[in-house]
Amino acid sequence: MSADIPVPVPSSVEAPVNAPAAPARRREPGTLALQWATVRVLLSRDVVRFFRQPSRVIGALAQPILFWFVIGSGFAGSFRVEGAQGLGYQQFFFPGVVTMVVLFSAIFATITVIEDRKEGFLQAVLAGPGSRLAVVLGKALGSSSIALMQASLFLLFAPLAGVDVKAVDYALLAAVMVLSALALTGMGMALAWWVKSSAGYHAVMSLVMLPMWVLSGAMFPVKGAGPVLSWVMRLNPMRFSVEGVRRALYGAQASVAVGSQ
Repeated sequence: MSADIPVPVPSSVEAPVNAPAAPARRREPGTLALQWATVRVLLSRDVVRFFRQPSRVIGALAQPILFWFVIGSGFAGSFRVEGAQGLGYQQFFFPGVVTMVVLFSAIFATITVIEDRKEGFLQAVLAGPGSRLAVVLGKALGSSSIALMQASLFLLFAPLAGVDVKAVDYALLAAVMVLSALALTGMGMALAWWVKSSAGYHAVMSLVMLPMWVLSGAMFPVKGAGPVLSWVMRLNPMRFSVEGVRRALYGAQASVAVGSQ
């Protein structure tokens, strides 16, 4: 006959004194930090890719200079503005070319939306922790930065257009250029997201943006245009960009003389 041996049961289980502490949980970055990181990466990616293409940088500077010189010289003898002493066609056309640089830079920069979508990069970014707003903001700021850099390079030739660099309203010039770059980039991104191919994107942009630029007062003034054309030009939102640059470079007198005010 076997006897039951009682087994002592401890009232409480105590952890060993020298037991290692549980590893601290790694703290994830906050939501704002994640969004800002997404914006910063996309912005720097577009800017770095622009400067790694020397032909693109040279073309961004040479094309508007050639366009301004050829068109400005061709119409120089047939352009007169009453009330604006010394304002020839090259001086009148210069602010329009500045706006053209911002416009076409925004067009070519936002075409990367289509390329990134085809390569799968955009889908990978959207699957990451960044929000859609951060992705859109990063692409928009990157494209706007490229447009502003190209326009700033062209503005270095402003003294050749009779611009007094000491009399320029730099605050107005910067504000107009930044707002124009953001607006045109946003419009370009909206169209790039809707269009499926690069060829279709160029066709749509040529159909929409080029007439807007021509009818903005960049190539010919509002004063002297026909009644219908003058009405269309005054309703064109791009006109405010051209006239803002013209006012910043040459003063309010030039804007009044060409019938913009």
